[in-house]
Amino acid sequence: MERNLEEKGKLDLLEEVRYSSNLGNIHFIRQKEPKGLGHAVWCARNFIGDEPFAVLLGDDIVRNDTPCLKQLIEQYEETLSSVIGVQRVPEEETHRYGVIEPLNNRGRLYEVKSLVEKPPQGTAPSNLAIIGRYVLTPEIFRFLDKQKIGAGGEIQLTDAIAELNQIQRVFAYEFEGSRHDVGEKFGFITTTIEFALQDEELRPKLLEFLQDVLKREEVE
Repeated sequence: MERNLEEKGKLDLLEEVRYSSNLGNIHFIRQKEPKGLGHAVWCARNFIGDEPFAVLLGDDIVRNDTPCLKQLIEQYEETLSSVIGVQRVPEEETHRYGVIEPLNNRGRLYEVKSLVEKPPQGTAPSNLAIIGRYVLTPEIFRFLDKQKIGAGGEIQLTDAIAELNQIQRVFAYEFEGSRHDVGEKFGFITTTIEFALQDEELRPKLLEFLQDVLKREEVE
């Protein structure tokens, strides 16, 4: 691809491609069966080794001047404990998430008393939902090794973190930033539009298109 862009003289695009590819080395670990997030993380155990590591779920996008993961890393460096990213969600949506029960807090940092994955409607211990960003200690693999089946018939990362919390402190950080859920259709569409509107080249054309759509809808 890079050679093709260079041969065609598309140097601006070539620079963009090279920028992303030079950010770091990328290694792929294949999850051979869809057994859940906990299983997916467990599949990477040999690559991770005996070090703290971060988990980022691709269907959650967070926009902030200080990246969400950097915020969590800063809290890890202060606590030397696992830190999970949380955000408040409407009570009626808590059944869609892993949810924490906070023990106490210092500003945005909460010590976790317990965690539950996708609690039945009306039973969530709080409205602090786990949102796709984690910094975890390697001890988590002691519990992921059990391959314990949880909610939805899957191996849940939240369940393993709850067990980890019995031997090590686990913290939750209510991160700063706007979160976009691209894991469902409407969220994917609205996120795409919002990001496109931030692009100076796309914004005028997109606004014109949206205005035309609204006019057509009004006529109909």
